[in-house]
Amino acid sequence: MDEPQARYLGTVMRHTVGDRLRLFNGRDGEWRARITTLGKRGALAEAERLLRPQAPEPDHWLLLSIIKREALEWAVEKATELGVAEIHPIVTARSQPARPNPDRLRAIAIEAAEQCERLTVPVIHPPRPLEALLRDWPAGRPLVAAIERGEDAPPARQAGPAALLIGPEGGFDPRELDAMRRLPFLVPASLGPRILRAETAAIVGLALLQRPLPS
Repeated sequence: MDEPQARYLGTVMRHTVGDRLRLFNGRDGEWRARITTLGKRGALAEAERLLRPQAPEPDHWLLLSIIKREALEWAVEKATELGVAEIHPIVTARSQPARPNPDRLRAIAIEAAEQCERLTVPVIHPPRPLEALLRDWPAGRPLVAAIERGEDAPPARQAGPAALLIGPEGGFDPRELDAMRRLPFLVPASLGPRILRAETAAIVGLALLQRPLPS
């Protein structure tokens, strides 16, 4: 473990050599491990027993227009808890001018994964213009776009690869909407009659994409 992890173990959690903890790396499941070395520059732990094997997770992406810092960080935390595989901050015509701190967003995602006992951490990409991201869109991954004040149906459950697109405060620019509606892989959807904040819309949309099938 690196220096920040070692500092957290020793200073915050008050662990010492010989203590046991649970570890995961996103590939090999969750392990019971024993701390063998703990210093200022790092720590070592010996994996002793597999507690949970790595299990498949939803292959869902979140494309979220850059919004205010506190709201964006909250959305990253909750999207991690909901199991998204990748988070793409996007630049739209009405995005906030600020640029997110990738290191802080990753730290928030790691903490959220630990809190909810998820065994992976989502990939958080650097901000990218929406137009550029859509130009390179991968085949076979439907993009569900939450459109305000539309008459579209709610998002359908997506069992396979999918992505959710959430616009900025104030919604998408009309020219962006016109261009998006011409894309064959884009699925316009409504999140209901109320105008939701962007961070709220992200969580509602992800929950609808992942809702269980009726028994």
